[in-house]
Amino acid sequence: MRICVLSGSPKGKNSITFQTVKYIAMNHPECEFATLHVGQKIRSYERDMTAALETIRKADILLFCYPVYTFLAPSQLHRFIELLKGSGIDLSGKGAAQITTSKHFYDTTAHAYIRENCADLGLSWLGTLSADMDDLTKPEGQKAARDFWDLVLWRAEEGIAEPVFLPEKRPVPAYTRIYDLFDDMPKMDGKKVTIVADLREGDDSLAAMIDDFRARFPYESRLVNIAEYPFSGGCLGCFGCAADGKCIYKDGFDTFLREEIQSADAIVYAFTIRDHSMGARMKMYDDRQFCNGHRTVTMGSPTAYLIHGDLAAEANLRTVIDGRADVGRNFLAGIATDSGNLGTVADSLVYALENKVSLPQTFLGVGGMKIFRDLIWIMQGMMKADHEFYLEHGMYDFPQKEKATILKMKAVGAMISNPKIKSKMGSKMTEGMLMPYTKVLKQCAKELEKK
Repeated sequence: MRICVLSGSPKGKNSITFQTVKYIAMNHPECEFATLHVGQKIRSYERDMTAALETIRKADILLFCYPVYTFLAPSQLHRFIELLKGSGIDLSGKGAAQITTSKHFYDTTAHAYIRENCADLGLSWLGTLSADMDDLTKPEGQKAARDFWDLVLWRAEEGIAEPVFLPEKRPVPAYTRIYDLFDDMPKMDGKKVTIVADLREGDDSLAAMIDDFRARFPYESRLVNIAEYPFSGGCLGCFGCAADGKCIYKDGFDTFLREEIQSADAIVYAFTIRDHSMGARMKMYDDRQFCNGHRTVTMGSPTAYLIHGDLAAEANLRTVIDGRADVGRNFLAGIATDSGNLGTVADSLVYALENKVSLPQTFLGVGGMKIFRDLIWIMQGMMKADHEFYLEHGMYDFPQKEKATILKMKAVGAMISNPKIKSKMGSKMTEGMLMPYTKVLKQCAKELEKK
């Protein structure tokens, strides 16, 4: 069995994820592994894909190997997928699988992104191994790696594939401006709004959407086109910024990000859907924000999106958008698409700005931040800036600190475990649970009477 490993880490052979591939290869000498370090050598592949395409053609299975970066795969792997799909290569009849390492922060959305693109390429899906960063150092992690590859080979030999359900692609008409009459309307001061766009040549519909939004939006807005920003490259995962937040690149993006984008009262993101995501360029922007570490530095600021493309057919991308807002504690004022809801999104963003809307996090935010909380607590010696931020904002909300609540629950548990006491309590348990809320409602009634 010939395997082509597409290693998406910018660290190449020094990638932690790639060590699992090496371990599997050692245990399966009957398989022929050929590795393309596409994350590390993406600039080379942008110039010439010939050798890479030949290696891929010879393979029976494509094995995607990468660390999870910011909800998805690294931007370098995004770019390679763009090049691969743009080459027109026929991959039908081949299999595909993936190995990722992460702390399981939105590994599911990264996995879905790869599966969806493999389905576009006609590849049969054979399985996913989602490993923790240090799983390979443990016996159970080593067994999981062996079991995973045995499953992949069995599926390949038996012609069994996991189903990947993709909605039927629908043509998206060009966006036509409807708010051009507002172009010369005077704007209000007092709010700083930045539109971060991946606006490339040919993105006429997205450009029209941005023009319409800026015309319809009553406050001044500033457009930052990241397609024109002189990035030196995608995030290297080097952790050089962990202590002081300073990126190892000298392109000035960390300073530009903080002074020109994150200083805004609201951020609007604008892009055209490409390959089931925001595209490699916007993903590079996302990844390079790691100079902020795991700090939710814009929390409290509302956000919105302008998206050209069939978002209704991109459930995974919608989860990424919702998750980004919820983890960052940014109220999502809305997503304007080609369907014509741009005006309502603009109005919602204005309302959120003027009323400082802040709602509780859902599972997407709470679950994500608990992973970060535990990670930063353990790695506080290295991630000093993150640790200081988490301390300052009370983000170390470990449940074991709630000693009074724990003791109270033990007392309640002891009572309801006693049949006699439980029968006497009757409905008083529910009444007791409602007491704090009843107190709040009574206080609210008193305050309303005074008005």
